[in-house]
Amino acid sequence: MSDSPAQERDTMFQKSALYQEFLAEREEILRHKWIESEKVGHDIGFEKALLDWIVKHRAGWRTLRQQKPVAA
Repeated sequence: MSDSPAQERDTMFQKSALYQEFLAEREEILRHKWIESEKVGHDIGFEKALLDWIVKHRAGWRTLRQQKPVAA
């Protein structure tokens, strides 16, 4: 059975490089949230982790990502 146009669009979107970068960045932010929350002994929340990660780590993370070969 063939996928509907909406399913095909969603599949194409999920495979897009932009969406994959979003997922990778989100994973790093969640990892940062966990580490920083463990340090202080309570959940710091996503927004605080996001802002902290952007200020401290995003530029370096992106530089490393650009140097990595893209997996097919």
